[in-house]
Amino acid sequence: MSAYAAVRIPSPALLGARSAGEKPYAPFVSCPAAHGLHRTHLRSTRLGRPLLAVSSDVLSGQKSLGSNSSPSHHAVVSREEALVLYEDMVLGRVFEDMCAQMYYRGKMFGFVHLYNGQEAVSTGFIKLLETRDSVVSTYRDHVHALSKGVPARAVMAELFGKATGCCRGQGGSMHMFSAPHNLLGGFAFIGEGIPVATGAAFSSKYRHEVLKESNPNGLDVTVAFFGDGTCNNGQFFECLNMAQLWKLPIVFVVENNLWAIGMSHLRATSDPEIWKKGPAFGMPGVPVDGMDVLKVREVAMEAIGRARSGEGPTLVECETYRFRGHSLADPDELRKPDEKAHYAARDPIITLKKYILENGLASETELKAIEKKIDELIEDAVEFADSSPPPPRSQLLENVFADPKGFGIGPDGKYRCEDPKFTEGTAQV
Repeated sequence: MSAYAAVRIPSPALLGARSAGEKPYAPFVSCPAAHGLHRTHLRSTRLGRPLLAVSSDVLSGQKSLGSNSSPSHHAVVSREEALVLYEDMVLGRVFEDMCAQMYYRGKMFGFVHLYNGQEAVSTGFIKLLETRDSVVSTYRDHVHALSKGVPARAVMAELFGKATGCCRGQGGSMHMFSAPHNLLGGFAFIGEGIPVATGAAFSSKYRHEVLKESNPNGLDVTVAFFGDGTCNNGQFFECLNMAQLWKLPIVFVVENNLWAIGMSHLRATSDPEIWKKGPAFGMPGVPVDGMDVLKVREVAMEAIGRARSGEGPTLVECETYRFRGHSLADPDELRKPDEKAHYAARDPIITLKKYILENGLASETELKAIEKKIDELIEDAVEFADSSPPPPRSQLLENVFADPKGFGIGPDGKYRCEDPKFTEGTAQV
């Protein structure tokens, strides 16, 4: 059984503040009140390596993936590819920062989980997918939706609970869904999305092998995103087994941000190296620096290629880090300042920006133009969401009852919730 192995990547130096007049990326905001990847044999090279999943221990001698000082070798990307990656990552960061502002202004309700710091994972995988390919997310799903092509207006309106949202205001922050973009949903309970993703991958293979629906590019691929805390749940293991047994076209992507709400990954998992669970089921297990979009992208290219060609699933563990608390209601007091500083110095957007400039792929002026474009796009999304209407009352029972003449809709074809007496005598309906 062959898989991929990763060489260590240097910790990128935190660049200086952006020039005067620019809005700096602030990795940590408190709440108010793959080149070098190559095929190899797992047993001969991976056992005995230092743990990838680290907490503050990394600062006292235990190295993480990406912590040494050897030269960095990146996969070659064109100017066009680099700018697409940069724009998508900036879009995710600026969108989430705006979400925080709108949440504290009372425009959003419930729990809102932001993606700041993890952009390299979403961008590295999703920007390689075709429209036909599917993505399954978690409660931290806004940026996955944006990367898959859902318009910023539709995502922001959904967060505002408006009828113009991608779920018509009924999904909210944790349940983004878009059939046209094959975004199969964010899932609030951890592990919920993995069986859905596995089912989508089975559907792809069934259409290809049984229904003989041909796609010149191969099988439609499903990418399932989930966190380190999910990897101790039963659905994870069951679906790894099923996916490998049937050689399903799926990539399981662990966004290991080291914390399951307030529980350190090292305290909750007997073997913190999650990628090892792949070979246990017969599929490749791949660790990668999730703070470097080029390395994520290189691993993603091979994993997606395997799935599309019928070679089966891959488990990819991305070591990443969230720059905010678990949600906007989390004061983020459990993680140590030195741990936060360690990962702030590996900000994926700053790392990519440095790479683009050092390799002459674009100028500072061109990157600033992209940032300005994104700022205007997000401002427009907020204005659109704020001015959009709330869902009509008649929408309340849509997609709830299967029988169109049952509880939800009366004999006259009208929704019962439109009747002023709807709440009277409901036990007798």
